[in-house]
Amino acid sequence: MSAEARITSRSSELYHRALDLMPGGVNSPVRAMRAIGRDPIFISSGEGSRLFDVDGNDYIDWVSSWGPLIAGHAHPAVVDAVASAATDGTTFGAPTKGEVTLAAEVASRIPSVEMVRMTSSGTEATMSAIRLARAATGREQVLKFAGSYHGHVDGLLAEAGSGLATQGIPASPGVPEAVASATVVVPWNDRDAAREATERFELAAILAEPVPANMGVVPPEEGFLELLRERADHTGALLIFDEVITGFRVSSGGAQQRYGVTPDLTILGKVIGGGLPAAAYGGAAVLMEQVAPVGPVYQAGTLAGNPLAVAAGLATLELLDARAYQRLEAVTEALAAGLRRAFSEAGVPLQVQSVPGLVTPFFTTAPVRDYAGATGCDLDAYGAWCRGLLELGVYPPASQFEAWFPSLAHSDEDIERTAEAARAALERIR
Repeated sequence: MSAEARITSRSSELYHRALDLMPGGVNSPVRAMRAIGRDPIFISSGEGSRLFDVDGNDYIDWVSSWGPLIAGHAHPAVVDAVASAATDGTTFGAPTKGEVTLAAEVASRIPSVEMVRMTSSGTEATMSAIRLARAATGREQVLKFAGSYHGHVDGLLAEAGSGLATQGIPASPGVPEAVASATVVVPWNDRDAAREATERFELAAILAEPVPANMGVVPPEEGFLELLRERADHTGALLIFDEVITGFRVSSGGAQQRYGVTPDLTILGKVIGGGLPAAAYGGAAVLMEQVAPVGPVYQAGTLAGNPLAVAAGLATLELLDARAYQRLEAVTEALAAGLRRAFSEAGVPLQVQSVPGLVTPFFTTAPVRDYAGATGCDLDAYGAWCRGLLELGVYPPASQFEAWFPSLAHSDEDIERTAEAARAALERIR
């Protein structure tokens, strides 16, 4: 379909109606597409690597619902598993066999996990893991890294002040200063700042995305994760890896397996639910047995371990064998190479950073190693480029700070078409 034919009349109608019913017309901010200067596209369905909007346009989808759909849209095995589970009931508020099976699968794959507690969202899992760390250490302050996102927990919606290691200040109205000040914020990949923070503050936890993907994909520099492990051991803090994005994506055992650094607690989400709302946190039994009803650290959830989400998660994990990860790595490398080629052919010097299952093209000439580097990108150019991609049938993340999510459903043709659209869109804005 030509760019001229890509009209969005029904999307426009739905959006204007939604504006009267939901803040910004959406249920999550990035969906509004304001960062790339256009109105949102309303989706009707997905299949494999493709999205279809309400106006009949189709797109090669590199968002993959922001990560859960590692097998692609509406994978038959996942759909069948959910449908079968639904015939037995959608929720019970009681234990099920599926929960036990999923917990065992997680424990067998993730190096740090002996026991797991499920939740319905990554935000819940993060909040609960931090509560557990505070209870286990008897301390309050938590170290996080600028540009990393760990859900909309009040204390983690903190931004850095001046200096290398600073107590956080609220990053959103409604976050009390006292709550934000319990969070210490330092730059990612900054060894000196990490050392200073762990020496200066009595920390309950060091919380990190082992591969940040919410400032775009910014891999850890050599030895940085090892430093965090050493500092946690030295100071008595717990090391928490937020693997909501990287878990089961960058490898079968997540980033901790890929980089060989084992945290005390791990937060999981996205892939673990196979496209349905599910998340979890886990760690050694000695820590997890401090959670109610065994221990005093309270956490509960009516829909935690929902049988439909458990079925979707199990069906997805069953697809992720060694060959699947080889395929995902090949797709990732091919996409990154295709984008680099497109930039080169268009005469635009840009950076493409990736790890298996995650890619970000940065509109900057220098490698991005932290949030300051990411925010220094040409955001207007990225937005114009994304608008061009959408017109050409490619659906990218509507933000410079979000990762692209390759899936097992993406084909060589998808990658070639994306590279061609990337070059054409670049030439329009050059």
